[in-house]
Amino acid sequence: MDVASPARAAASPEPEPDSSDAEPARPLLRWGIHVGWVVLLALATELRVGRFGFHPSDQGFILAQAWRVLHGEVPHADIISARPLGSAVLHVADYALPMPLFFGSSFLSMIEIIVATIAFATLVTRRRVLAWGPGMTAMVAAASLINLNAFPLMAWHTVDGIALTACGAWALDAGLRGDRALARRGGLVLLGCAVFVKQSFALAAVIGVLWLLLHPATRSGTRRVLRLLLDLLALGAPGLAYVAWVSLGGGFAEMVEQLTGGVPAYGERLLGLWLEDPEVLTQAPFRELSFFAAIAVVLLAVRLPGDRLGAAGRAASWVLVLAGAAAVVWTVVDGRFTGSSRWADVLWWIVAVSVPVNAAVRRRVPWAGLLVLATGFMTSLSWGNDTPTLLTGTLALTALLLLSHVVPPRPRLARRWVTATAGLTAVAVCGWVVVARHDQAAYLDLGHDRLTADLGDVSPAMAGIRTNPSTFTYVRQIRECLDRFPAGKTAVLPDNAFAYPAFRLHNPFPLEWPLPLEIVGDAPQRMLAEADDLNREGGYLVLFQTVPTRLLATGGPVPAAVPADTPVFTYLGLEKALQDRLAGRVVTCGSFVGKYAP
Repeated sequence: MDVASPARAAASPEPEPDSSDAEPARPLLRWGIHVGWVVLLALATELRVGRFGFHPSDQGFILAQAWRVLHGEVPHADIISARPLGSAVLHVADYALPMPLFFGSSFLSMIEIIVATIAFATLVTRRRVLAWGPGMTAMVAAASLINLNAFPLMAWHTVDGIALTACGAWALDAGLRGDRALARRGGLVLLGCAVFVKQSFALAAVIGVLWLLLHPATRSGTRRVLRLLLDLLALGAPGLAYVAWVSLGGGFAEMVEQLTGGVPAYGERLLGLWLEDPEVLTQAPFRELSFFAAIAVVLLAVRLPGDRLGAAGRAASWVLVLAGAAAVVWTVVDGRFTGSSRWADVLWWIVAVSVPVNAAVRRRVPWAGLLVLATGFMTSLSWGNDTPTLLTGTLALTALLLLSHVVPPRPRLARRWVTATAGLTAVAVCGWVVVARHDQAAYLDLGHDRLTADLGDVSPAMAGIRTNPSTFTYVRQIRECLDRFPAGKTAVLPDNAFAYPAFRLHNPFPLEWPLPLEIVGDAPQRMLAEADDLNREGGYLVLFQTVPTRLLATGGPVPAAVPADTPVFTYLGLEKALQDRLAGRVVTCGSFVGKYAP
């Protein structure tokens, strides 16, 4: 068995393509069709799903950091962050989109999800996008919707990490297979960028190095040493640029302290799926993994002898593969597109079973399946969502594709109409379920019929974003506070990172969202020191929320006014300490209390 690298897999001869896989005529038209469906699907998803529901906490967190980068602030020196601020740099581009900021940012995030799904599918199938028929295209579109599931459409570092890893691997593979230096090094740059959106994607760079070193194209040629050095420089360029930028801004020591000072994540929840209680393998959605594993064992017994079992073996192979596909589909059904169940973990393990089955039958390791597994693991390294939920569609599609590769060839005529019908049906069903799931309860907001207020009435940057009347009132109160108490430096603490890009505010504090897990290094001391600076310089407004944001998610009442001595909402007491430290006069407006020094 060939268990070498992706290099050998790429070097081994591929089957001769038939007419359906041949390079299509009129490639510009084909590219136009593919670009068109990506844009239309992303726009339709944003119009019907993404713009409904808003929560002031994390929907704006990355945009707030990008707003500061756009105005010349240096990561870690001026902006405290437990993660590298690669996502903030990337989402500076959101401000250039010819549409309202929050709407455009969500639209761009859906583009990222779809393109990442395309990239993984291309790597797993080993077929160029232009060779896809309507069936495969539809299946990838459906997988993109499953990847979104109940997740809110917003700029987020995990989405960026997945997209950079997928697209980087896609470009690197194309560059190595076609001996195209620009594609190869462009892919390496993207893999290097993935590391700097979140530490958990550091494995992307390791994958890039191994891929490069093990590929036959890297070991051939008269100038291979120089070529390898230039390739490794491309991989390391984003990191070198980031470290140089931070160091020149005086934040190198702070960067090291902040990036190493957060709470670590090891992926133990994913890797130890059933270890604590093996009986869960008989319960939904875990039982599908048990069923799939049993099918895989029988399938191996049927397929390893090759065609020696004759027609009976081929028929049994198809029955087993269809049963395995049913297990994959039923896992998605059992998951109900929610982030609270473990269906994403089950899909990850199903792919983990599919990879050795595919390798044993085909005598070649499916390196693209390993890449998907690695990306799922990196995605699960999270504080709040420690599961590869954002990769569920790709995991399901990868399992189905790996299964389809171990059965005897099927008639091409049947394949085309069957896959086309299945794909279009999957798009319709997945689209309906995504809409229904978001309509039932948007992310930290209410059901669709109760999202009656347009935040564009408060800020043009939020035009088109719909929320419940309580959240709308809360956001409008911030706008009214800013109008009543104008100041050059303004902060709204603690759960209001959206306010800075939405109202174009200059936040004097080094944190947008002082959650306990986000407070790393000397963050409390720097926040309090900034309060002292504000006292000396004046020209500030610092608002403190008195309404917990969890109340907004349920549509609870937002008071029209509160007394000046109303307790402020706080996590670790930092907000209260800042309120006591600031020497400005006490002000109230709406549900907020604050300190103001004009």
